[in-house]
Amino acid sequence: MNWLGKVVGAVLGLVLTRHPFGAVLGALLGHLFDNGTFAWQRTVQRREMPNFFQLLFAFAGAMAKADGRVSEREIAATEQLMQRMQLNMSQRREAIERFNAGKTPGFDVEQTIRGLRAWCLGRRDHAYVLIDVVLDVVFADGAGSERLQLMRRLCAALGVQEREVAVLAAMKGYAWNAYEAGSAEAPPPPRRTGGPDPYAVLGVERDADERAVKRAWRKLMSEHHPDKLGDVPEALRQRAEQRAREINTAYERIRSERGFR
Repeated sequence: MNWLGKVVGAVLGLVLTRHPFGAVLGALLGHLFDNGTFAWQRTVQRREMPNFFQLLFAFAGAMAKADGRVSEREIAATEQLMQRMQLNMSQRREAIERFNAGKTPGFDVEQTIRGLRAWCLGRRDHAYVLIDVVLDVVFADGAGSERLQLMRRLCAALGVQEREVAVLAAMKGYAWNAYEAGSAEAPPPPRRTGGPDPYAVLGVERDADERAVKRAWRKLMSEHHPDKLGDVPEALRQRAEQRAREINTAYERIRSERGFR
């Protein structure tokens, strides 16, 4: 039996109320945490939310159409996203329907952004993995100002800062800042042949000292650890596992090159 929640609850209840009844009430609340009642409530809340795949592909459609047209590269990127999400035939048809809805004139993209924010439940690790898969569409065929603006609206709603998006982009081998002057006609910048820049992946300068590099690595692993994701689609968990490997690979490359312990 798990007693930690009961003990902590009883102590806090006694300290806050200075009365034995407070300890009893605190122990009761701790019992609810111990037996998973609140976790169950979060699961129910998740199940009652709009379908994640509907929201994701509707936003992808809006992103692809943001510059006024949908290119073959963007359609191919969306197809790859469906494969990566391991959609069955029914989910695939629904994803295509939502993608087409997202690219129609007058589509309410703000409502979709609110739905994605609700799906994240205020969790930054969920926001990171969501942005990670959306970036696949952003990088498909350059990134004009309209797409950048739409992407930034999503990031702002999720509470993710520009530098954090740059780190996620670096894991894919792209420089997010390179899109500042991009146009809708420009193809995405080529990936680095030697793999992502390990310093960009960790979000540190090349002259950062050992302490700063280690601090950045620990922070990223804490924020992106797949074991903390909880109830998310398996494909997102797999992407988070890959991202964690990329963070560790970047750290090990820097360690090897600079002789860190």
